Amino acid sequence: MTSRVYFMDFRATYKDSGISKLQRLIEAAGIDSCIKKRDLVALKLHFGELGNTAFIRPVYVRHIVERVKKAGGFPFLTDANTLYAGSRGDAAQHLMTAIANGFAYSVVQAPLVIADGLRGRTETEVNIDQKRFKDVYIGTEIVNADALISIAHFKGHELSGFGGAIKNIGMGCASRRGKMEQHSGVGPKVKEKKCIGCGDCSDHCVAGAIEMVDDKARINPELCIGCGECILICQNGAIQIQWSQSGEAFLERMVEYTMGVLKNKTGKTLYINFINHVSPACDCVPYNDAPIVRDIGIVASTDPVAIDQASVDLVNREPALPGSCLSTHMDSGDDKFRGVYPNVDWSRQLSYSEELKLGSRKYELVNI
Repeated sequence: MTSRVYFMDFRATYKDSGISKLQRLIEAAGIDSCIKKRDLVALKLHFGELGNTAFIRPVYVRHIVERVKKAGGFPFLTDANTLYAGSRGDAAQHLMTAIANGFAYSVVQAPLVIADGLRGRTETEVNIDQKRFKDVYIGTEIVNADALISIAHFKGHELSGFGGAIKNIGMGCASRRGKMEQHSGVGPKVKEKKCIGCGDCSDHCVAGAIEMVDDKARINPELCIGCGECILICQNGAIQIQWSQSGEAFLERMVEYTMGVLKNKTGKTLYINFINHVSPACDCVPYNDAPIVRDIGIVASTDPVAIDQASVDLVNREPALPGSCLSTHMDSGDDKFRGVYPNVDWSRQLSYSEELKLGSRKYELVNI
């Protein structure tokens, strides 16, 4: 089966602005078929870590919000809290970061809702019965939404090779426990040299899995539920994720979480990838390196696999920009993401998604 992916470049004139083209793009991709009147519509995006400037411009998001309202939906902007200790680790900091980066209501004309609650524990268990997981843990407000629009900044990623629609949904909609399950099969670990024995992690552990032994934190893996809250509580960076999963296992886990997010959203999803400022790393880092290729355009589709395949192809057919981190794979047709992360087989997230019938890697690119 071949899916349609709609494409617009960034060329514009005073008679045909980029915003006008964006409106035509999402209309052609089928936004009206995804939304019914009075639907609560989750616009899933990444608000950007403080210090990062590569995330999607809020003005674009506002015009997507306006189009959702025109279709009769009630949109809200959402993301789930992070596993790591940064500026988006709980809902209070997450909302302050979103506003500081320009996603205030006065700009985007939609409320901000953190999908997994104050501390990342507001989750819904979704049964999927797959190879890696029987059940997955998704931010409750994502599950409760009637429709879902993924608005992803397409860029490199240190674990998945690239981050697009699949990562935006699978990793981004998971609760903290869900993120921990994807990243590690064992749970967090304590770096004894950094632990000062304050006991804050033990006091905050809802599962009673942490005890103090000889003034050092000890985590009982049999009791640990993998929520990751201790990582955020520790102010000394003494508790960290165990990166125990192989690359293939990580990608398959992420895809199965995507399946869980989409389970109750059949016919109610739209995906939009912004292929501009294609930075080598995720927007989760508090900075962004120089882009690896030029600003290409925006793509939209109702197929998350096709849109990510098309986005990869559009990036890889470009020559690398001078001055980026790329020192190999720089010519037109070369795999830029392999050039940045030579040990990551990004294609597994697409092939496994296709195996799970989440979409098709075959696509027709339709220019707007």
